[in-house]
Amino acid sequence: MTIAHEEKEAKWLLLTLTLPTKRASQRVEVWRKLQAYGCIPLGNSGYLLPNNPMNLEHFEWLAQAIRKYSGEASVVSVQSIDNLSTSQLIGRFGEAREREYQQLLQELRKISTVNPYKRPSARISRLRARFREIVEIDFFGCPLQKRVEQLLTKVEAPPRTEEPASKIRPKDYVSRVWVTRPRPGIDRSASAWLIRKFIDKKGRFAFAKEGDVPAAAIPYDMFHGGFGHRGEDCTFETLGKEFRIRDTRVSAVGEMVHDADLNDGKFGRKEAFGVDAVLKGFAATGMADKDLLDRGMEMIEGLYHSVE
Repeated sequence: MTIAHEEKEAKWLLLTLTLPTKRASQRVEVWRKLQAYGCIPLGNSGYLLPNNPMNLEHFEWLAQAIRKYSGEASVVSVQSIDNLSTSQLIGRFGEAREREYQQLLQELRKISTVNPYKRPSARISRLRARFREIVEIDFFGCPLQKRVEQLLTKVEAPPRTEEPASKIRPKDYVSRVWVTRPRPGIDRSASAWLIRKFIDKKGRFAFAKEGDVPAAAIPYDMFHGGFGHRGEDCTFETLGKEFRIRDTRVSAVGEMVHDADLNDGKFGRKEAFGVDAVLKGFAATGMADKDLLDRGMEMIEGLYHSVE
């Protein structure tokens, strides 16, 4: 690994260090500070941060402490690293922050299932504090930051009384025509499978542009009207909730479809990404909409039976 130095335009700060092997407690202290600063490791004894005054101060103070522990430390301004591009380095910072945000999301999802009147306020406050710490070292704006902020705000909100949701009558949705947009992808294909398997076994599917939906048809995954994205839910999830489908495998497939369709990492499920990619490949061949939908429904059927 060759490091190019250029003080005037240096993008990065590199801390190199060594500590005596007997300094176990000091090693732990240094490691914790490196974690708190948001560093990524570079080699066996180097740690990298974006070059800014705050990070430079962190590294300078830490280097001074390491020397007091009879170790060696140097802070170097770095313009580039020959075997890692800028985008690759930024990607490593993004991966580190994503792991930390995912840990918060797991905690917040557990809390969100608790009765609002019984949610642990002290624990939520600690998660909010941890979120602020991660944001401070989220140098390149990880996409999950917004997701965590939204869920935090949701669990922090005081309980409120809501009007009971109006329930649909399943018998009104039998032997109907279900209309969606042309070129169906993962959410529309999965939603059609859900309709045919659990909602309307004799239902028929058609395609129309926005504004051209026949009056007697039921739109789904359209931008206006019918069953579509609601709040944080994709259309598959909306249909599952509206028709009160209680099936654990459907719930699992819903998580897969959500992650593939919205790509927000909410559930950490990757199984449906392949289905989505295959559908896009079929679409690129010019396959007819009906055939695309049929292929998608077949793959979702297989995905459903793969769930244990």
